[in-house]
Amino acid sequence: MSRTTAPADAIRKPPPQTPAPRDEEARLRELGYQPVLARRMGGFGNFAISFSVISVLSGCMTLYGFGLGTGGPAVMLWGWAGVGLFVLCVGLALAEVTSAYPTSGALYYMADRLGGRRWGWYTGWLNLLGLLGAIAGIDYGAALFTGAFLNLQWGFDPTPQSTFLIFLAILLVHAVLNLNGVRLVSLLNSISVWWHLGGVALIVGALAIVPAHHQSAEFVFTEFVNDTGWANPLYVAAIGLLLAQYTFSGYDASAHLSEETANASVAAAKGIVRSIWASWIAGFALLAGLTFAIQDYAGTQNTATGVPPAQILLDALGEGGAKALLLVVIVAQLFCGNAEVAAASRMVFAFSRDNALPGSALWRRVSSRTHTPVPAVWLSVIVAALLAVPSLYSATAYGAVTAINVIGITPAYAIPILLRLRAGDRFVPGPWSLGRWSKPIGWIAVVWVALVTVLFCLPQRSPVTVDTMNYAVIALAVVLVLASVWWYVARRSYGTPQAYGSAREEAEIAEGIV
Repeated sequence: MSRTTAPADAIRKPPPQTPAPRDEEARLRELGYQPVLARRMGGFGNFAISFSVISVLSGCMTLYGFGLGTGGPAVMLWGWAGVGLFVLCVGLALAEVTSAYPTSGALYYMADRLGGRRWGWYTGWLNLLGLLGAIAGIDYGAALFTGAFLNLQWGFDPTPQSTFLIFLAILLVHAVLNLNGVRLVSLLNSISVWWHLGGVALIVGALAIVPAHHQSAEFVFTEFVNDTGWANPLYVAAIGLLLAQYTFSGYDASAHLSEETANASVAAAKGIVRSIWASWIAGFALLAGLTFAIQDYAGTQNTATGVPPAQILLDALGEGGAKALLLVVIVAQLFCGNAEVAAASRMVFAFSRDNALPGSALWRRVSSRTHTPVPAVWLSVIVAALLAVPSLYSATAYGAVTAINVIGITPAYAIPILLRLRAGDRFVPGPWSLGRWSKPIGWIAVVWVALVTVLFCLPQRSPVTVDTMNYAVIALAVVLVLASVWWYVARRSYGTPQAYGSAREEAEIAEGIV
């Protein structure tokens, strides 16, 4: 019986080697920062925080009523598909820069390194406005849905005053949860991913199976509704994109948690991209499921609950089913708000570390027990509470808060991408790179952000009055004026620490070339 012998070179050939993870603590020191936060978050946890912040069960549900009158089903469905594609380009381009500069400061640090101190300064203030506006928008939306549930369960009257008290209670819960350390935040975000995916599947499945009547595909994908007062349908359709663009924000959370993530140069970049495409698919399914299940369009818009999706669930599933699914949505929104507080507080911490905020010495303090920036957490929720105060007096204030979120955070995404394109070959990518696709995807991202920034400064209702005014443009102007004034006070103290020089020199040192 013969035996075949393998060639000697085949026997000696070593197995493929997986590149060793980057030493993230060493890289952080190269970028100029001493590590003080604990790296207790893995790759899934990093993806989970951005997925939780995007939260289709928060953004899609809370702005669904806005979409019903601003373009209707056609704009909601096709707008979601189109906006998602462009946002994916923004996320891909931002992920590449995040891989090169994995710090809690994220966007403003990237802009500072690639464009200089003033670029970093204004990017930071825009990013901070967007993050704080997002906390206010998410948690106030959760308060609205909680009020709707209480209305169904006990006949509770969700007045602006009672809704605001619920909102404050939610903010307090999120502050307390975030004070217990990033490990708890990471665990909650991991649970949040499965809660969101399971929740979307449950809602869509129930709405597909239970109701005896469904809208036609023609209605869902072609019905255009204009209750804005504007005559131009293209203008109305453009304004209607706010639903999707508002929901597709907050994925910079993965970058802000870089200093608490293992192998952040890769994990944070992947977290950004994965959170967008996963939300893109889940959100489309949710919007389609809700729209097919509408029983009475006018009744849904004018619901006594104050929340149109609640009326859809009530009409399609009955009171018991509506209550159960509303609880699913509310819990998802609470997960979302908790994740946003984590991201915003890290931005406050990082910006204060570089002396950009009034009282920076206080806001950059970190607990020796939990390694959490405790004062930054409290500042984030307090400012979010103040941003929502106008909701006590104006029915359109919540829409203004969501617009503030979009108008602040979206330009901040594009600035590091633009500066990376301007840097050309001077920019040295990190371990996660787009390669030859970097420039075309980057330019698509920049043009898209420029378009939506102008779009969301435009008035959404006609005639334009105190109640229908789009206050996003005023908020943007105020934050830019305040940032400019504060620049002349803090410009001598503000500054990111000196790294080893240019991006290329940093990379060469990291690889042991110099």
